[in-house]
Amino acid sequence: MTESTTPPVGRRAVIAGAAAGVASAVAPKVYAGDSRKAYAIVGCGSRARMFQDALWGPHKYHGRLVAVCDTNPGRMAYVDTRAAKAGAPAPKAYGIADFSRMVRETKPDALIVTTPDAYHVDYILRALDAGLDVITEKPMTTDAVKAQAILDAVKRTGGKVRVSFNYRYSPFRSQIKEILMSGAIGDILSVDFHWLLNTVHGADYFRRWHGNKAISGGLMVHKATHHFDLVNWWLSDMPATVNATGKRQFYTPEMARRLGLSGPHDRCHTCPEKAACTFQLDLAADPGLKALYLDNEHHDGYFRDRCVFRPDISIEDTMNVIVGYEGGATLSYSLNAFNAWEGYHVAFNGTKGRLEHHLNEQATTAGSGAAQSEAERGGIRLIPLRQAAQDIPLRTGTGSHGGGDAVMLADIFDPHAPADPLLRTADERGGAASILIGVAANRCFETGQPVRIDSLVTGLGRPAYPPMPGRDQPVPMPLPA
Repeated sequence: MTESTTPPVGRRAVIAGAAAGVASAVAPKVYAGDSRKAYAIVGCGSRARMFQDALWGPHKYHGRLVAVCDTNPGRMAYVDTRAAKAGAPAPKAYGIADFSRMVRETKPDALIVTTPDAYHVDYILRALDAGLDVITEKPMTTDAVKAQAILDAVKRTGGKVRVSFNYRYSPFRSQIKEILMSGAIGDILSVDFHWLLNTVHGADYFRRWHGNKAISGGLMVHKATHHFDLVNWWLSDMPATVNATGKRQFYTPEMARRLGLSGPHDRCHTCPEKAACTFQLDLAADPGLKALYLDNEHHDGYFRDRCVFRPDISIEDTMNVIVGYEGGATLSYSLNAFNAWEGYHVAFNGTKGRLEHHLNEQATTAGSGAAQSEAERGGIRLIPLRQAAQDIPLRTGTGSHGGGDAVMLADIFDPHAPADPLLRTADERGGAASILIGVAANRCFETGQPVRIDSLVTGLGRPAYPPMPGRDQPVPMPLPA
């Protein structure tokens, strides 16, 4: 069965409100034939499913998936299976060597990039040179040379790059931005931000390709790009200097022995001690992981369940970073990947008070059928100087990443998405500003010396951030309820 390209009479689309988080009903555009915007996806791993499901479900009247491209024919065949279940036409499948032919034959308007991180740049550049818009998963890329190439390509071609920072769209993180924009704590002088990954979510980075820093950039780039982007956006400011330390002390062969194992092995599926290892991942037990990876590993030899204690891991599990901002604020940040609970605590210290926000999250394994990073409980506390503290109800959402995915996807695909006063859309400048903090941190790990952001790239313009009190002198906003 294939989908109709014309919505039923009277059908209405529900779009999340931009600043207040209030849903509003808006009639979708009726498309004649196949005049919907055409998309192609390169990279058919776990994250690609979010975009597939959006184009086959809530946004099937706004866009169509015309092609997919991947190194693994089994994963592309799995896309066909998923399309059939969704009642959608199967996109045409192309191997990586046929990327240019895919663009010529299917004529997409935009390319969605969900390959491993180090390869994003290849397809971003090829898409821009072909006249396509680009939507790329975070991180935009993994090092300064690649970031420079993307910045230069956007200027050369006039094309558009969008980085899918879904964390900006989570209702409670948008709520934090609104409170800071209101001027409730005045000018922000410093930020304390501490992120904890537990031994479900955190360990998962060490068994996948992410454990190879040459591909992922390490957790300072792959994971912390989310967090650095949040701070850049929350402050509406640009990073200037970075100092950092990092190490790997938990996910090591020694730790395997301390946990009572004889030592690290290659992978869980064939591990002789898997019954005794609490870090064991059973790919066969999860339908999503089995269909994506276990059933298709014979095509390319990629094992999704490598041992988290193996010696060839090249990323850190314990990181501390100090960032100086152009506007004068200082960020103190930490990321640890082996904690007993998952979540974070962030505090903003301003000239008129302090804003605190904490969140506990339910961690899941990437690629499984469970929603990613579901918020369990959290809070916001506003503490004005010399006044009583105020507990502010946390605005909540539903779905993956605290409800942020659905709101972001509507902003990406729906032509009727309302104007966003929080300016949550991120382009190549926001993508570069976030990863360059991580890139600088990685350099600090190697040299022990601080790094200036402007020594890494040239021509990095300021992203479109909302004005903040103090430096930008906006009209104060009322404090959100």
